[in-house]
Amino acid sequence: MTSRRRFLAGLAATSLPPIHGWASVGRPEFLAAGLFPDGSYRLAGLDAQGTLLFSVPLPARGHAAAAHPVKPQAVAFARRPGTFAVVIDCVTGSPIARLTAPEGRHFYGHGTFSADGAIFFATENDFEAGEGIIGVWDAETFARLGEFPSGGVGPHDMRLMPGGKTLVIANGGIETHPETGRTKLNLPTMKPNLTYLSLSGLVQEQVSLTPALHKNSIRHLAVRRDGLVGFAMQWQGSKAEHPPLLGLHRQGETPHLLSAPEQDQRTLQGYAGSIAFSADGATVAITCPRSNALHRFDVASGTFSDAFELEDVCGLGSGPNGLVFTTGTGVFGALATAHPEIRTRAKCQWDNHLVRITPPA
Repeated sequence: MTSRRRFLAGLAATSLPPIHGWASVGRPEFLAAGLFPDGSYRLAGLDAQGTLLFSVPLPARGHAAAAHPVKPQAVAFARRPGTFAVVIDCVTGSPIARLTAPEGRHFYGHGTFSADGAIFFATENDFEAGEGIIGVWDAETFARLGEFPSGGVGPHDMRLMPGGKTLVIANGGIETHPETGRTKLNLPTMKPNLTYLSLSGLVQEQVSLTPALHKNSIRHLAVRRDGLVGFAMQWQGSKAEHPPLLGLHRQGETPHLLSAPEQDQRTLQGYAGSIAFSADGATVAITCPRSNALHRFDVASGTFSDAFELEDVCGLGSGPNGLVFTTGTGVFGALATAHPEIRTRAKCQWDNHLVRITPPA
């Protein structure tokens, strides 16, 4: 016979509210795409220590993902130039919907939800016109609602600014076409920019680099809580040149470019993979998988702090006490002091990005 204590305990358990949101999948801190030993491409949820909490299959290699601000849902994008994005229920591992780029378009691998989670925005390429597009999707039904210009060519990363009323877009400036794969078609005339748009597509501000740096493709973004934007670049010019690959910008001001000493800067081979601010916002860093490097800078002074050699490092995010990173060798590590700390080593190859799941405000 069930004891009174067990009966009351069971009654209490049944009266508890159901677990909703990201807590229902173990409260992951990050999303990351990767290639797993069985040959499958998957999207994984990781906690602050890099422990794998869940993984769900993708139809092909993933690039970045976007986390819903409340629901345990994620949109995983194909690697550029891809035409699919999969909306995943991270509780069941089942696909909820599949976003297909309209005819004449492809995705660029990044997107973001509105602050209330009602709308989803994706960077896209109108490849016949050679123009960047922001696709607008209903985040409940994932029906396409419309689109508006990105403000440039080759929009790659995109973030929602603090306050939830502005999108910042990294228009990389590089024109591509599916018939030529990832071939860059307009290097002599490329003009990258940062564009700030309202959620209805109205241009609020555009910022370009100097003419001498017009081949420095603005690719990836990080946004600090106070609205400071960090942007990582990929140089398309001469290999003999080693320009800055990291910039900071605040709306209404001119960009501030940061560079390491020449002996460190040239090792990056003109390529920054990911960018992130530290937890306290005092530090900003970029990664370079081509040269196994992570560079860290002081935000206030704009000075170079240090460089770290980490094999095939690319994913980068804000951790609880500094920065966290992932590598193509399966490492999840932390950088809060002068020395990197390897926390886990998964049996997979982590892909380009480590996406922070931002809890609701």
